[in-house]
Amino acid sequence: MNASLLSHSGHEGAGAISGFATLWGPGVLLVVIIIGWLYGMAVNRWRHRFAESEPVAVKHQVFFYIGLLLYYLAEGSPLSFYGHHYSFSAHMLQQSILYLIMPPFILLGLPGWMLRPLLKSRGAQRAMQLLTAPLGSLFVFNMVFSFYHIPMIMDALMANSVLHDVYNTVFLLAAFQMWFPVFCPLPEYNKMSELWKMAYIFVNGILLTPACALIIFASEPMYANFKNVSEQYLFMSVLNDQQLGGVIMKIIQEIVYGIALAYTFFRWYRRERRQEEEEDLQNESFVHSPVNANRA
Repeated sequence: MNASLLSHSGHEGAGAISGFATLWGPGVLLVVIIIGWLYGMAVNRWRHRFAESEPVAVKHQVFFYIGLLLYYLAEGSPLSFYGHHYSFSAHMLQQSILYLIMPPFILLGLPGWMLRPLLKSRGAQRAMQLLTAPLGSLFVFNMVFSFYHIPMIMDALMANSVLHDVYNTVFLLAAFQMWFPVFCPLPEYNKMSELWKMAYIFVNGILLTPACALIIFASEPMYANFKNVSEQYLFMSVLNDQQLGGVIMKIIQEIVYGIALAYTFFRWYRRERRQEEEEDLQNESFVHSPVNANRA
């Protein structure tokens, strides 16, 4: 992306020439590299230090590293800069990656034995039970998502980098909270059946729809941060860029939730088939045991 294209005098923090640090977030990259290294050491060389640890399959390690890559793409690449200063649709793509796509990969890559040392105290266990309750998780994420897209709130957050960072942190935690009941790495907290998980995902999709619809069908630009952006930076009108942002969020949400539904359904189906096969084997052994006893 041409650095001179990213000069936008009406936006705080966007200088005339945006350097490498502005566009590629070396600080974010360093954090991602450190977390990736610590994870790799924990699941391999340091694994014996964890109680009841088990080998982590290669595919689950790959899931975790994909999650880290997605986080860097959303927070450390030019997508973050462009989405914050110029394009609402880029901002919505960034949010889709951060809150809908990335958390499931991280949760699928985290082994339960790595998290249990953090939950030894009774207070931590109670807090975990409260925070991961499905109804609470459903409410918190969708409330945080909906409030963020109220024009007055987004304008205030975009104008204050500290408030924006705090809200984004809460948003990210709420996203992990929302996905935790579906991709739970701790069996002792995995309270929902697969059928209830599918219902949970379906209701989540419904609750996200009003905010997306409000953005898609708006008749004028809603957010002050993007109203005065020149069309040369967007290749379309500000209103069309805003509507595209709502469409991007809704389409990605439908795809991600559809994949989560399919993942949950087939996991449930495989488990039911496995139980049926085990029951058939038990029945066969029960039928044949009297015959063998008579022959003896």
